[in-house]
Amino acid sequence: MSIYVIGDLHGCHVEFISLLEAIDFNPTHDTLWLVGDLINRGPGSLACLQEAKALGSAVRCVLGNHDFHLLVVARGGGRLKKNDTLDDILASPQREALLDWLQSQPLAVQEGNTLMTHAGVLPSWSAEQALALSGEVQAALHSESAGAFLTQLFGNQPDRFREDLEGVDRLRCIVNVFTRMRFIDAQECLDFAAKEGLDSAPAGFAPWFQFARQDDLHILFGHWAALEGRTPNAKINVQGLDTGCVWGGSLTAMNLDTGERTSVPSLQGGR
Repeated sequence: MSIYVIGDLHGCHVEFISLLEAIDFNPTHDTLWLVGDLINRGPGSLACLQEAKALGSAVRCVLGNHDFHLLVVARGGGRLKKNDTLDDILASPQREALLDWLQSQPLAVQEGNTLMTHAGVLPSWSAEQALALSGEVQAALHSESAGAFLTQLFGNQPDRFREDLEGVDRLRCIVNVFTRMRFIDAQECLDFAAKEGLDSAPAGFAPWFQFARQDDLHILFGHWAALEGRTPNAKINVQGLDTGCVWGGSLTAMNLDTGERTSVPSLQGGR
C-alpha cells in the first residue's frame, strides 16, 4: 500500500493517466492524494474530474482556486473567463453529479504528521486549526445557503485572518489562505498581486513557507507553478507538487512514504 501525491492536474488528462501508469497505481490498495486544481486551462477538464470521481475511496482531494471558480460559475452566478476550459463540464449530462462530488471535497487533508492543502497554510495555524477551518467552509458548502455563499466568495478582503472574523468575510479569508496564498508578511497579511517566482515578492513580503512554525508539520501544496516544485530557503518541512504541467512543464507524483518523485512530461507545448 502506497500513498501518492499528485500536483495540479489543470485538465491534463492524458498526462494524468500516463503518470498513474508510471507509478503503477493500483486503486485496490494504493491511495491517491490530489492537491487541487483538477480542472481548467488544460484540454481534459471533464475527463480529469470524471477520473478522480471514479476512483472513489482511493482518492483524497482538496479544493483549489480553479475548482472553486467552477463551482462559482456553475452554482454562484459567476462568469467564465477568456481562457477557461470548463464548457465540457458545464454541458455534461454528468454535470450535477460531478459538481456535487467536487463541492463535497475539503480544503485540508491530514494523515499522521502530514497536511495537504492547495496553496499552503499560515505559519500560525496548527494542523488542528487548519482542519477546523476547512470544516467551517465545508459546512457552508453543504448548507442550504451554499449558493449564496458561492455568490459572495470571491474577493481580496479581508487579507489577514483574525479569529474574530465572522460570516462570509471569515469564510472568504479561509478559502483565500488555503487556495490562493503565495506571499505573506510578518503579520500574515496576504498579497494577491504577485503570482510569478520568488523574485516577484512585494516589499516586506516573502513566501509563506519561509516563515517558521512552532511544530514540525509536514506540509504538501501545489498552486504555485512558477516554483517548479521547489521551495528555496524554506523554514519548515514542506513539499511543492505543482511542476507546471499545463504550462509545458511536467506532472509530478510523490510517494509519501519514501519521498520519491516521478514525473511525466507535459503534452501542452508550453501554453
